[in-house]
Amino acid sequence: MNKISFLSPIFFVFICSTAAFAQKSQVQIARNSIGKLQAAINSKQDVKKQLDIIGEGIRASDAAKGDKKTKKWPETWAIKAYLSSYVAIIDSDEGNSDRYYNFAIEAIDSARRLDKFQANSRLIEASVYNVYIKKQDKANVAFKNNDFATAYSLLKDVSDFFPKDTSLAINTALAAQNVRAFDNALTYFKRAKDNGIKDPVVFQNLASIYSSKFEHEQALRTLEDGIKVNPYNSNLTNDYINLLLDNGKYNEAIKVIETTLKVEAGNKLLYFLYGYLHQTNANYSTAELAYNKALTIDENYFDALYQMGLAYVNSANDALKANKPDRAQTFVAMINRAEVALLQAHEINQNDKSTVQLLIDIYSRKNRLDKVQELKAKLEEF
Repeated sequence: MNKISFLSPIFFVFICSTAAFAQKSQVQIARNSIGKLQAAINSKQDVKKQLDIIGEGIRASDAAKGDKKTKKWPETWAIKAYLSSYVAIIDSDEGNSDRYYNFAIEAIDSARRLDKFQANSRLIEASVYNVYIKKQDKANVAFKNNDFATAYSLLKDVSDFFPKDTSLAINTALAAQNVRAFDNALTYFKRAKDNGIKDPVVFQNLASIYSSKFEHEQALRTLEDGIKVNPYNSNLTNDYINLLLDNGKYNEAIKVIETTLKVEAGNKLLYFLYGYLHQTNANYSTAELAYNKALTIDENYFDALYQMGLAYVNSANDALKANKPDRAQTFVAMINRAEVALLQAHEINQNDKSTVQLLIDIYSRKNRLDKVQELKAKLEEF
C-alpha cells in the first residue's frame, strides 16, 4: 500500500534550431545532442549509449556557459537543464544522479530567468517534468527507509505538480500521517477522493481524521460516500456503524445493520451488534434471536453468549416486576436459560470476572451456596 507508483512516461522534446549561426557553435553541438538522444530513445538504444550522447551535449553546453555571449542565451541553460535532468533519472549511479539533479534545478532557474519571451518553454517544461520524476524516486527511497519527513517534503511537491494522480496523493497523505501532520494528510486524502479514488482505506483514513477533529458529521458523510462506491465493504460498514454508535445514533445503526445483513448473512459481528442494540432498548426477544444467529455462525462466540446470558437475567428481573400470574415461572425459566448461556461463556473464557459474578448472582438466587463459594474462591484467584 505504501508503494509509490511510477508516473507516466518521461516527457521528451525535440528542439529544432530556430536561430542561424555563421559558424558551428557549442550551442549548436548541444542542441544536436538532444536530437541524437531522441533518436537513441526511439531506437531503444541502451542507457550507456544515451549517456554518451548526453555527455557530449553537456560538455558543449558547459562550454557555451563559459562564453561571454552564449552564457546569456536562455537556450544554453535550457539545454543544460534538460540534459542534466535526463541524466538524473537514468543514471544508476545514485551519487551522479543526485549531482545532475542539482545541476538541473540550477539550470532551470537560470533558463527561466533569461527566457523572457518563453522561446524555450517546451524544453524547460520537459526538464521540470524530469526533475519531478527524480523527486518521486527520492521520495520512494525515503519512504522505504521510514524517513517520512523527507518523503512528505518531496511528495507534496510532486503531488502538487501532478494533482490528478491519486496514488501520489494517497502516498503523500500517508507520509504526512506518519509525521503526525494530520491537517496535511487530510488535504491529500481529500485530493485523492475528489479525483475519483475508490480505495476504502482513503475513506476510512479521512473519517478517522475528521473524527479526531470532532467533525463527526463530516466523518459520517465521508463513510457514506465510501460505501456508495464500495457497496457493503465490511470495513467501511463496520466503521460507519461504530461511528453511528459512538454518536448515539442507535436507530440509524439498526437500519444500517438490517440492510447489511440482507447481503452479509454470515456476519456474526453484525448479528451481535444488532442484538446488543435491541438489548439496550429492552427488546430482549429480538436480542435473543440475533445472538442465536451469531452463535449459529460461531458456537464459541463469547460476547454473544455473555450478552445473551445478561439478557436472560434482565428478562428474569423484569418478570418479577410484572403483575402477571406466571411471573414466577417466567423468572425461573429465564434464570435457567441465563445459567446455561453463562456457563458456556465461562467455559470459553474462565478468566472473565463479569461472567463469574453473574453466575454467583444466579446461584445465590437458586440458593446453591456450594457453587457460590466455589466461584467466589475462583474470583479471589484472579
